[in-house]
Amino acid sequence: MSKIRVRFAPSPTGGLHLGGVRTALYNYLFAKQHNGDFILRIEDTDQTRYVEGAEQYIINCLKWCHILPDEGPHHPGEYGPYRQSERKNIYKEYADQLVKSGHAYYAFDTPEEVEKLREKLKAQGKFNVQYDYQNRLNMRNSLVLPKEETESLLKINFPHVVRIKMPRNEYVHFKDMIRGDIEMPTDGVDDKVLLKADGMPTYHLAVVVDDYLMKITHAFRGEEWLPSAPVHVLLWKYFGWEKDMPQYAHLPLILKPDGNGKLSKRDGERLGFPVFAMEWNDPKAGVVKGFKELGFMHEAFINMLALLGWNDGTEQEIFSLEEMTEKFSMDRVHEHGAKFDFEKAKWFNHEWIKKSSVARLKEDVKKIFEQHNIPIEDEKKFEKIIELIKDRCTLLNDFVEQGSFFFIAPQKIDTASILQKWNENKNQFFVELIRLFSLLQSWEPGEVEHTFKELAAAAKLKPGELMGAFRLMLVGGKFGPGVFEISSVLGQQETINRITHALSSLQ
Repeated sequence: MSKIRVRFAPSPTGGLHLGGVRTALYNYLFAKQHNGDFILRIEDTDQTRYVEGAEQYIINCLKWCHILPDEGPHHPGEYGPYRQSERKNIYKEYADQLVKSGHAYYAFDTPEEVEKLREKLKAQGKFNVQYDYQNRLNMRNSLVLPKEETESLLKINFPHVVRIKMPRNEYVHFKDMIRGDIEMPTDGVDDKVLLKADGMPTYHLAVVVDDYLMKITHAFRGEEWLPSAPVHVLLWKYFGWEKDMPQYAHLPLILKPDGNGKLSKRDGERLGFPVFAMEWNDPKAGVVKGFKELGFMHEAFINMLALLGWNDGTEQEIFSLEEMTEKFSMDRVHEHGAKFDFEKAKWFNHEWIKKSSVARLKEDVKKIFEQHNIPIEDEKKFEKIIELIKDRCTLLNDFVEQGSFFFIAPQKIDTASILQKWNENKNQFFVELIRLFSLLQSWEPGEVEHTFKELAAAAKLKPGELMGAFRLMLVGGKFGPGVFEISSVLGQQETINRITHALSSLQ
């Protein structure tokens, strides 16, 4: 058996959608499971849609997800170049080969003439308004024009395209790794353009030629490409490469939360969640946030994506990349679309934050603290805080809200909440607590708690009524881990300072 080779082939036209990352992930998992190669190929044949910086953005996204390809523009191998625009001189000979074998033809129609045909057919009430077997003989192409005229037009380089000559009344058969045996009629499929007037191939020609030349063994792509499959299968046949045709798998769509259609960027904007892996600076819409910037761990992001269309047949939901690589199989990928659930996505992230070590979280959390100008002067204290609050964080950005008070004393205290049940007895309790705290030789959580509760008992006050006020004095709000753990991390003097400041505010 030949070495497994798969490819992820995005177009550099904008942000990398969830569906695109999942396609890359499934390719990666399959390749690594079989000790194969994962290739990145940039499909930039449509230069009108090319966006500067999009290619590097794609590479950055894959790098963040830890699914970097073995070959690609950033890491050339023996099958390059890996940008289709740099392979332009390859495709014409293959297009001409198809014309010579009678499976394609030159079309000299202008875009205006093609549009005029469609308008004419619509006016006649025709359902079929495609450039296909029913209409191609009414157009200006090498199937209609005399051979001499065709050659003359080619000689003067008259603008033209090459179209596949789709057969009539035939069925194309192929096996899909997800959907099984598929039979599709050629009727209804138009004569797709294979080579454009500027010499650039369309996706249909380039994907087949490049997959052949790069020795791709398996082609995984979104189900939106299923209607084009007959064209691609026929091209493999017409070139005489059938035995080398990759095994296809058309992946299910990622659907809107209500299941009504494919998830789009607009859905994210409307419902308040990202659909891109990382922040993308859209030339038209400006900066669009991604999952990374929202505070997702890459482990959680790819874990969530993998399960949007696949499971291993068990109840397990949390998978490391290594576990996914070991257990992934294409026959466990679902045929039908998977609804995207942002709350479930956050659940994955929360679970990953909880299970991650302080060492894994430290650098990411430190960057976020630096972005918020929160000074970290004591590394040991910082590590202790991460361990203390990580179970309370759903997103990495939550570490700021849950942990900034350890470094910066709260500017405002919710004194109104304290004053609701405040009296002189409670005031005296905290005055005496300051004195007792200052005498403590040990500042462990247990010692702090023991002193607090002994004084409460002596003052005949319920500890529960006092601990809420104590938390507000230290934190500023009603959140955070255990109040005695908080005071232990803050330190003896800082705890005393915050109680003193709060008492002065309550006068």
